[in-house]
Amino acid sequence: MTEASQSILWLSEVAGASFVAGVVGSISGLGGGIVIVPVLTILMHVPIERAIGASIVSVIAVSSGAGSVYVKDKITNVRIAMFLELFTAAGALLGAGYLSRHINPESLYILFGLMLLVSLIPIFARLGQELPDGIQNDRIASSLRLNGSYFDKRLGREIQYNVTGIPAAIGIMFAAGIISGILGIGAGVVKVLAHEVAMKVPTKVSTATSNFMIGVTAAAGAGVYLRRGLVLPFLVVPVAIFVLVGAFLGTRIMERLSNSLLRKIFALLLAIVGIQMLIRGLGGKY
Repeated sequence: MTEASQSILWLSEVAGASFVAGVVGSISGLGGGIVIVPVLTILMHVPIERAIGASIVSVIAVSSGAGSVYVKDKITNVRIAMFLELFTAAGALLGAGYLSRHINPESLYILFGLMLLVSLIPIFARLGQELPDGIQNDRIASSLRLNGSYFDKRLGREIQYNVTGIPAAIGIMFAAGIISGILGIGAGVVKVLAHEVAMKVPTKVSTATSNFMIGVTAAAGAGVYLRRGLVLPFLVVPVAIFVLVGAFLGTRIMERLSNSLLRKIFALLLAIVGIQMLIRGLGGKY
Protein backbone atom coordinates (compact mmCIF):
# COMPACT_ATOMS: atom_id res chain seq x y z
CA MET A 1 0.00 0.00 0.00
CA THR A 2 1.38 3.41 -0.98
CA GLU A 3 1.86 6.23 1.51
CA ALA A 4 -0.99 8.18 -0.12
CA SER A 5 -3.33 5.20 0.20
CA GLN A 6 -2.37 4.76 3.85
CA SER A 7 -3.10 8.44 4.51
CA ILE A 8 -6.52 8.18 2.84
CA LEU A 9 -7.33 5.04 4.83
CA TRP A 10 -6.24 6.71 8.08
CA LEU A 11 -8.35 9.80 7.32
CA SER A 12 -11.34 7.60 6.48
CA GLU A 13 -11.04 5.74 9.79
CA VAL A 14 -10.76 8.98 11.78
CA ALA A 15 -13.68 10.49 9.85
CA GLY A 16 -15.90 7.45 10.43
CA ALA A 17 -15.12 7.27 14.13
CA SER A 18 -15.63 11.02 14.52
CA PHE A 19 -18.98 10.94 12.72
CA VAL A 20 -20.24 8.13 14.98
CA ALA A 21 -18.88 10.00 18.02
CA GLY A 22 -20.85 13.10 17.01
CA VAL A 23 -24.08 11.14 16.63
CA VAL A 24 -23.63 9.24 19.92
CA GLY A 25 -22.48 12.32 21.82
CA SER A 26 -25.38 14.50 20.74
CA ILE A 27 -27.97 11.79 21.43
CA SER A 28 -26.61 10.82 24.86
CA GLY A 29 -25.30 14.17 26.14
CA LEU A 30 -21.91 12.59 26.95
CA GLY A 31 -19.78 14.19 24.24
CA GLY A 32 -17.84 12.13 21.71
CA GLY A 33 -14.99 10.87 23.89
CA ILE A 34 -16.66 7.52 24.60
CA VAL A 35 -16.11 6.65 20.91
CA ILE A 36 -13.10 8.76 19.90
CA VAL A 37 -10.66 7.80 22.67
CA PRO A 38 -11.01 3.97 22.41
CA VAL A 39 -10.85 4.07 18.60
CA LEU A 40 -7.75 6.28 18.53
CA THR A 41 -5.91 4.42 21.29
CA ILE A 42 -6.87 0.79 20.64
CA LEU A 43 -7.39 0.64 16.88
CA MET A 44 -5.12 3.43 15.63
CA HIS A 45 -2.43 3.30 18.36
CA VAL A 46 -2.52 7.03 19.11
CA PRO A 47 -0.98 7.89 22.53
CA ILE A 48 -3.70 8.31 25.16
CA GLU A 49 -2.76 11.95 25.92
CA ARG A 50 -3.14 12.97 22.25
CA ALA A 51 -6.36 10.97 21.96
CA ILE A 52 -7.78 12.85 24.95
CA GLY A 53 -6.70 16.14 23.36
CA ALA A 54 -8.65 15.22 20.22
CA SER A 55 -11.54 14.05 22.38
CA ILE A 56 -11.77 17.43 24.11
CA VAL A 57 -12.00 19.13 20.73
CA SER A 58 -14.73 16.65 19.75
CA VAL A 59 -16.67 17.52 22.92
CA ILE A 60 -16.50 21.22 22.07
CA ALA A 61 -17.69 20.44 18.52
CA VAL A 62 -20.59 18.30 19.79
CA SER A 63 -21.56 20.98 22.30
CA SER A 64 -21.40 23.72 19.68
CA GLY A 65 -23.34 21.76 17.08
CA ALA A 66 -25.90 19.90 19.14
CA GLY A 67 -26.06 22.53 21.88
CA SER A 68 -27.01 25.30 19.47
CA VAL A 69 -29.82 23.20 17.94
CA TYR A 70 -31.22 22.18 21.33
CA VAL A 71 -31.15 25.79 22.58
CA LYS A 72 -32.90 26.96 19.40
CA ASP A 73 -35.55 24.26 19.85
CA LYS A 74 -35.94 25.28 23.52
CA ILE A 75 -35.16 21.82 24.91
CA THR A 76 -32.06 22.98 26.83
CA ASN A 77 -32.72 24.39 30.30
CA VAL A 78 -30.15 27.19 30.29
CA ARG A 79 -30.98 28.22 33.88
CA ILE A 80 -30.13 24.74 35.17
CA ALA A 81 -26.98 24.62 33.04
CA MET A 82 -25.54 27.93 34.23
CA PHE A 83 -26.51 27.35 37.87
CA LEU A 84 -24.92 23.90 38.10
CA GLU A 85 -21.86 24.88 36.05
CA LEU A 86 -20.81 27.10 38.97
CA PHE A 87 -20.39 24.02 41.18
CA THR A 88 -18.71 21.99 38.45
CA ALA A 89 -16.15 24.77 37.96
CA ALA A 90 -15.54 25.03 41.71
CA GLY A 91 -14.99 21.28 41.94
CA ALA A 92 -12.63 21.35 38.96
CA LEU A 93 -10.53 24.07 40.56
CA LEU A 94 -10.31 22.09 43.80
CA GLY A 95 -9.51 18.87 41.97
CA ALA A 96 -6.89 20.23 39.58
CA GLY A 97 -5.37 22.77 41.94
CA TYR A 98 -5.10 20.78 45.18
CA LEU A 99 -6.53 17.26 45.36
CA SER A 100 -4.69 16.00 42.25
CA ARG A 101 -1.45 16.17 44.25
CA HIS A 102 -2.83 14.09 47.12
CA ILE A 103 -5.13 11.49 45.55
CA ASN A 104 -4.04 8.36 43.71
CA PRO A 105 -5.64 8.64 40.21
CA GLU A 106 -5.84 4.84 39.80
CA SER A 107 -7.94 4.53 42.95
CA LEU A 108 -10.19 7.34 41.79
CA TYR A 109 -10.71 5.64 38.43
CA ILE A 110 -11.84 2.50 40.27
CA LEU A 111 -14.16 4.42 42.60
CA PHE A 112 -15.55 6.40 39.68
CA GLY A 113 -16.19 3.23 37.68
CA LEU A 114 -17.94 1.54 40.61
CA MET A 115 -20.05 4.65 41.23
CA LEU A 116 -21.21 4.69 37.62
CA LEU A 117 -22.11 1.01 37.67
CA VAL A 118 -24.03 1.40 40.94
CA SER A 119 -25.85 4.38 39.39
CA LEU A 120 -27.37 1.97 36.90
CA ILE A 121 -29.74 0.77 39.65
CA PRO A 122 -31.97 3.91 39.75
CA ILE A 123 -31.69 4.19 35.95
CA PHE A 124 -33.01 0.64 35.52
CA ALA A 125 -35.81 1.38 37.98
CA ARG A 126 -37.14 4.04 35.57
CA LEU A 127 -36.01 2.38 32.33
CA GLY A 128 -39.42 2.21 30.67
CA GLN A 129 -40.76 5.50 32.01
CA GLU A 130 -41.51 8.06 29.30
CA LEU A 131 -41.87 11.15 31.53
CA PRO A 132 -41.32 11.80 35.27
CA ASP A 133 -44.56 11.61 37.23
CA GLY A 134 -45.64 13.55 40.30
CA ILE A 135 -42.52 15.75 40.53
CA GLN A 136 -42.86 19.01 42.46
CA ASN A 137 -40.38 21.87 42.47
CA ASP A 138 -38.23 21.99 45.57
CA ARG A 139 -37.61 25.33 47.30
CA ILE A 140 -34.41 26.17 45.39
CA ALA A 141 -35.90 25.23 42.04
CA SER A 142 -38.93 27.43 42.71
CA SER A 143 -36.86 30.44 43.77
CA LEU A 144 -34.57 30.14 40.73
CA ARG A 145 -37.43 29.21 38.36
CA LEU A 146 -35.60 26.11 37.13
CA ASN A 147 -38.75 24.34 35.93
CA GLY A 148 -39.59 24.63 32.25
CA SER A 149 -41.23 23.20 29.16
CA TYR A 150 -40.35 21.99 25.67
CA PHE A 151 -42.19 20.74 22.61
CA ASP A 152 -41.75 16.98 22.20
CA LYS A 153 -41.74 16.17 18.48
CA ARG A 154 -42.36 12.47 19.10
CA LEU A 155 -45.33 13.02 21.40
CA GLY A 156 -46.54 16.02 19.40
CA ARG A 157 -47.28 18.20 22.42
CA GLU A 158 -45.79 20.67 24.87
CA ILE A 159 -44.24 19.02 27.94
CA GLN A 160 -44.27 20.89 31.24
CA TYR A 161 -41.81 19.64 33.86
CA ASN A 162 -40.74 20.46 37.41
CA VAL A 163 -37.32 20.14 39.03
CA THR A 164 -36.40 18.64 42.39
CA GLY A 165 -33.34 17.36 44.24
CA ILE A 166 -31.24 20.51 43.79
CA PRO A 167 -29.02 19.93 46.89
CA ALA A 168 -28.17 16.40 45.68
CA ALA A 169 -27.53 17.71 42.15
CA ILE A 170 -25.17 20.37 43.53
CA GLY A 171 -23.18 17.66 45.33
CA ILE A 172 -23.05 15.48 42.22
CA MET A 173 -21.93 18.39 40.03
CA PHE A 174 -19.26 19.40 42.53
CA ALA A 175 -18.01 15.79 42.51
CA ALA A 176 -18.10 15.83 38.69
CA GLY A 177 -15.85 18.89 38.72
CA ILE A 178 -13.39 17.24 41.12
CA ILE A 179 -13.27 14.10 38.95
CA SER A 180 -12.77 16.23 35.84
CA GLY A 181 -9.98 18.24 37.48
CA ILE A 182 -8.06 15.22 38.78
CA LEU A 183 -8.50 12.81 35.88
CA GLY A 184 -8.68 15.29 33.02
CA ILE A 185 -12.01 13.97 31.72
CA GLY A 186 -15.21 15.83 30.96
CA ALA A 187 -17.38 13.78 33.35
CA GLY A 188 -20.37 14.42 31.11
CA VAL A 189 -21.85 11.14 32.27
CA VAL A 190 -22.04 12.50 35.83
CA LYS A 191 -23.82 15.62 34.60
CA VAL A 192 -26.48 13.52 32.91
CA LEU A 193 -26.81 11.50 36.12
CA ALA A 194 -27.40 14.69 38.11
CA HIS A 195 -30.21 15.74 35.79
CA GLU A 196 -31.69 12.28 35.36
CA VAL A 197 -31.44 10.76 38.85
CA ALA A 198 -31.31 13.69 41.27
CA MET A 199 -33.38 16.36 39.50
CA LYS A 200 -35.72 13.98 37.65
CA VAL A 201 -36.06 16.10 34.54
CA PRO A 202 -37.18 14.47 31.26
CA THR A 203 -34.36 12.60 29.53
CA LYS A 204 -34.45 14.86 26.47
CA VAL A 205 -33.96 17.92 28.68
CA SER A 206 -31.15 16.08 30.49
CA THR A 207 -29.38 15.27 27.20
CA ALA A 208 -29.79 18.76 25.75
CA THR A 209 -28.68 20.52 28.93
CA SER A 210 -25.64 18.26 29.31
CA ASN A 211 -24.64 18.97 25.69
CA PHE A 212 -24.76 22.67 26.51
CA MET A 213 -22.67 22.27 29.68
CA ILE A 214 -19.93 19.92 28.50
CA GLY A 215 -18.62 22.45 26.00
CA VAL A 216 -17.99 24.97 28.79
CA THR A 217 -15.99 22.45 30.81
CA ALA A 218 -14.12 21.11 27.78
CA ALA A 219 -13.14 24.59 26.58
CA ALA A 220 -11.23 25.15 29.82
CA GLY A 221 -9.50 21.78 29.56
CA ALA A 222 -8.60 22.34 25.89
CA GLY A 223 -6.39 25.27 26.85
CA VAL A 224 -4.32 23.04 29.13
CA TYR A 225 -3.86 20.38 26.45
CA LEU A 226 -3.05 23.05 23.85
CA ARG A 227 -0.27 24.51 26.01
CA ARG A 228 1.16 21.01 26.49
CA GLY A 229 1.29 20.45 22.72
CA LEU A 230 -1.23 17.59 22.78
CA VAL A 231 -3.81 19.14 20.45
CA LEU A 232 -2.43 18.11 17.07
CA PRO A 233 -3.91 19.92 14.02
CA PHE A 234 -3.62 16.94 11.64
CA LEU A 235 -5.72 14.91 14.09
CA VAL A 236 -8.17 17.42 15.54
CA VAL A 237 -9.18 19.05 12.22
CA PRO A 238 -10.81 15.90 10.74
CA VAL A 239 -12.15 14.97 14.17
CA ALA A 240 -13.82 18.37 14.67
CA ILE A 241 -15.31 18.48 11.15
CA PHE A 242 -16.85 15.01 11.15
CA VAL A 243 -17.94 15.15 14.80
CA LEU A 244 -19.82 18.35 14.00
CA VAL A 245 -21.56 16.71 11.02
CA GLY A 246 -22.49 13.72 13.20
CA ALA A 247 -23.73 16.01 15.98
CA PHE A 248 -26.17 17.78 13.66
CA LEU A 249 -27.56 14.43 12.51
CA GLY A 250 -27.73 13.21 16.11
CA THR A 251 -29.89 16.15 17.16
CA ARG A 252 -32.46 15.27 14.50
CA ILE A 253 -32.48 11.66 15.65
CA MET A 254 -32.69 12.50 19.36
CA GLU A 255 -35.71 14.77 19.05
CA ARG A 256 -37.67 11.95 17.43
CA LEU A 257 -36.74 9.24 19.93
CA SER A 258 -38.79 8.46 23.02
CA ASN A 259 -37.48 9.42 26.45
CA SER A 260 -37.54 5.76 27.50
CA LEU A 261 -35.36 4.70 24.53
CA LEU A 262 -32.93 7.53 25.26
CA ARG A 263 -32.69 6.30 28.86
CA LYS A 264 -31.86 2.79 27.61
CA ILE A 265 -29.12 4.19 25.35
CA PHE A 266 -27.73 6.18 28.28
CA ALA A 267 -27.79 3.09 30.53
CA LEU A 268 -25.77 1.14 27.95
CA LEU A 269 -23.21 3.94 27.61
CA LEU A 270 -23.09 4.34 31.39
CA ALA A 271 -22.13 0.68 31.73
CA ILE A 272 -19.45 1.04 29.02
CA VAL A 273 -17.90 4.11 30.66
CA GLY A 274 -18.00 2.48 34.10
CA ILE A 275 -16.19 -0.61 32.82
CA GLN A 276 -13.65 1.58 31.00
CA MET A 277 -12.91 3.46 34.21
CA LEU A 278 -12.39 0.20 36.11
CA ILE A 279 -10.01 -1.08 33.43
CA ARG A 280 -7.97 2.12 33.55
CA GLY A 281 -7.86 2.05 37.33
CA LEU A 282 -6.66 -1.58 37.29
CA GLY A 283 -3.82 -0.76 34.91
CA GLY A 284 -5.31 -1.05 31.44
CA LYS A 285 -4.86 1.64 28.79
CA TYR A 286 -8.59 1.93 28.18
